[in-house]
Amino acid sequence: MLAKRIIPCLDVKDGQTVKGVNFVQLRRAGDPVEMGEAYSCAGADELVYLDITASSDGRRTFTELVREIAAHISIPFTVGGGINDIHDIERLLNAGADKASVNSAAIRNPELINDIAHNFGSQMCVLAIDAHLEDDGRWRCYVNGGRKATDRELLEWALEGQERGAGEILFTSMDHDGVKQGYANEALAMLSDRLDIPVIASGGAGTMEHFRDAFIKGHADAALAASVFHFGEIAIPDLKHYLAGEGITVR
Repeated sequence: MLAKRIIPCLDVKDGQTVKGVNFVQLRRAGDPVEMGEAYSCAGADELVYLDITASSDGRRTFTELVREIAAHISIPFTVGGGINDIHDIERLLNAGADKASVNSAAIRNPELINDIAHNFGSQMCVLAIDAHLEDDGRWRCYVNGGRKATDRELLEWALEGQERGAGEILFTSMDHDGVKQGYANEALAMLSDRLDIPVIASGGAGTMEHFRDAFIKGHADAALAASVFHFGEIAIPDLKHYLAGEGITVR
């Protein structure tokens, strides 16, 4: 078994880390550079930073923040939010990011995935998918921070993203985000069993058992979480010790 990854996610607004429930009700969590450095020292495998307001001015500010993060942490980190074209990718990678995450822009222009893979390699491209379970049982993809529904369905879009060159899928269940009742393990297993690229679970972590279930039941390659780490509910060394005791290989 490949080692499973634990990934804190830091949503950044106006230079501060924030966290909400179901994509709303945001509250401040701390300084993104200081938090990233602490997570790096605590044994996190990677970090994800998302610029959740991503205006034109915000993107320039975020680029400077990415440079500062890169100077202070020693683990890989992914950045996303407000990425619309290959030039945005180049700017963030040049600032020190290891990977770029695309979501809304990729749904609007799927060729963006091909362009990233061609210019920088698939390993640089994380396709983030925010999806909501509809009444008809289909997982519908959303864009614009979960505010706008699309006609894309989770599995078919993930498969197309893989075909176009995405190196990883970051799947966030909007229904599970921030409510701490566990990950969407059935949907995770569906993705993991059909895709050949790693799947990162996002949305729903509340206990150490939830991480275990994402790996065992959801077959996820990595588990991302925010508030349980940001507000001290779960310490990463304790989580890794627990997972190892459950027979799960961790880094």
